[in-house]
This record gives sequence, C-alpha cells and structure tokens, in this order.
Amino acid sequence: MSVMEDVYPSRVGDRVRLIERADPVIYGTRTQPGPLTAEQLDFYEVNGFVVLPSLFQPDEIARLNAELRSLADSPTIGELDETITEPGSGHVRSIFRIHQLNEMYGRLARDERLAGAARQILSSEVYMHQSRVNLKPGFAGKEFYWHSDFETWHMEDGMPRMRALSISLALTENYPFNGPLMLMPGSHKTYISCVGETPANHYKESLKKQEYGVPDHESLTVLTDRGGIVAPTGPAGTAVLFDCNTMHGSNSNITPYPRSNVFFVYNSVENKLQNPFCGLTPRPEHIASRQRTETLAPLPTS
Repeated sequence: MSVMEDVYPSRVGDRVRLIERADPVIYGTRTQPGPLTAEQLDFYEVNGFVVLPSLFQPDEIARLNAELRSLADSPTIGELDETITEPGSGHVRSIFRIHQLNEMYGRLARDERLAGAARQILSSEVYMHQSRVNLKPGFAGKEFYWHSDFETWHMEDGMPRMRALSISLALTENYPFNGPLMLMPGSHKTYISCVGETPANHYKESLKKQEYGVPDHESLTVLTDRGGIVAPTGPAGTAVLFDCNTMHGSNSNITPYPRSNVFFVYNSVENKLQNPFCGLTPRPEHIASRQRTETLAPLPTS
C-alpha cells in the first residue's frame, strides 16, 4: 500500500506549524438520520464536541461497571498486550480492544445512541478504529497530557483524513476535581504540526506517557486564548462526543473518587488506514484496527 499525499504533515522539520483544517467537521447534511438534534450538530461543528448528559441510565452503567471490575480484577488481565498499567504502581490504566474482548462492551459499541451518532456526523458507515476502557483510580490516576488524537492516528496509524470521532462514556461521576476530560473549544479547526522524529515502537511508552506528537506550550496557549478550556462534568452515563482533532487532556486524580470511562473511536469506512505517515511499522491491531474493519451494524431491535 503506497503512502498518499500528506495534507497534515507532522514530526518533520524543526519548527511547529499551525495548519488550518482541510476537512469538514459535519459530513453530509443536517438531514442525515441519527439521534442528534440539529442544535447538537451545530454545537459540535462550532466547538468540536458535544456533551450528552445522562445518555445511559444508572442500571445500564451499573452492569457495565460490574463487568469492568470483573475484568480488571482478573489475575491474567495484566498479561494481555491489550492491558496498559500505570507507571510505577502497576495498576490497570487501560484495556484496549474492549469491544472484542467482552460481549457486553461489544454490544455497547453498536448501541445506536453511540454508533448512530457517529454515522450521523460522519455521514457513512463506521468501524471501530480503537476501543478501550480507562481507569483513573483514586489517589493514583495519572494525567493524560494535551494532545490531538488525529496527529497520532495520522502519523503512527496512517489515518488519511479527519473523518473520525471519539465518544467517551462516563462510568463514574465526573467531578471538577477527579481528573475529568478537558477540551479546548474550537481547537478542532487547527492542526498542530509537531516536531521530533518518531522513535520505533513509540506506542509502548506513549500509552503511559506521550513524548512525541505533543504540542508545544506556545501553540497550546494560542488555542486556549482562542476558545478557552472546558471540563464537562456530570453523572455516570454522560457521554462526550468529540472530533478527532479536538485538543484534549486530563489532570491526575489525587482525590479518593475514581474516574473510569469507556472510549470508542469510530472511523468512516471511507477513511481506512494507509501506511503510517511517519514511515514506521504500524502500531498493533489492538491499538489501531487495520485488518478488523468490519462495519458496526446496528443492534437488532427486540
């Protein structure tokens, strides 16, 4: 597979560049069927995200949490390539490919409240580029530094264009103080071309602490001055949908209250991965789906 034209170069040269987005945010038209209202689509297009409070009911979240506890407590979970542990403590930080490792989370990935919204925004059938559950335990959960997911997916996975989105579903209460997701409104319209050549097998460390493809302080300040920073809070069951290029991150959690979420990345079937634009070997399948790109069909109605 040959490398296509790179309209979003990064990690080349010795200076950071701000590149204006060359792709739509909302694909198709506002008449595209789906669960989102016209007002929600408008908000998403302008800000690069939209918050859906209490999208899932408490009993649904309780079942998902029980299943997650069973997985995280399994004596063999740490042996899987899909499992990432916290630096130092060894606590489970993330479990990747969750939609294929677990039937309940597999059904969640196809739920129309999530997958239907992705199809509506991207105006196409979708597949799962990446899935994971993130656990940020009380007192021990480490931060995720500011980043645009698309920069990594583009450079290290070969995602051609900005036709993907993420959905973070809160499995625990999101307080202002337990390390909630933070986003920069409007940042999805500007791509930060970073410096620093990508090392081989960079993913092994970047999933614990990212050091390449990290925006510089000046660029982050520019984006913050333009749109500010928001940290959506709310009860478990709240979902945040955000564009693949929206700048986001989270602080560490030094409170007693854990923060867990399930994270699904929906990519358009018309935007499947090419060769990585950094020129290195692709990241493993459980981090970036290259072979398993089957369309996520809606759940059958009962």
